[in-house]
Amino acid sequence: MLEFINVNPNSGDPIYKQLHEQIVRLIVGGQLATGDELPSVRKIADHLAVNPMTVSRAIGQLVDQGWLERRRGQATRVAQKTTQKTDQQETLLFKAIDQLIQQAQQLDVPQSTLSELIKKRWEL
Repeated sequence: MLEFINVNPNSGDPIYKQLHEQIVRLIVGGQLATGDELPSVRKIADHLAVNPMTVSRAIGQLVDQGWLERRRGQATRVAQKTTQKTDQQETLLFKAIDQLIQQAQQLDVPQSTLSELIKKRWEL
């Protein structure tokens, strides 16, 4: 799991939000399945070279939102899937799509051309 996560301290987004979003993407994308154990907070923090409290904050939010579950004396695990999780696939793409559309509009690229470019790249 750790090989799929990286954070950018120079990004405009706080590290805990980056971590939160990436773990949600791993769950929604199927790289993390229901019941999979997450590494400890300390191990994640060491891997990313960030403060353990930052990791703890992201994990705490994921637990509160139902993505992960914690039990005393056990590792944090991916919670059972709900319809909320499957609905998140589109929501997770909105930010990237909005940025792509904005860039295409700035470059005066018509929607039909942008659609064709996406189709070509998808087929690679």
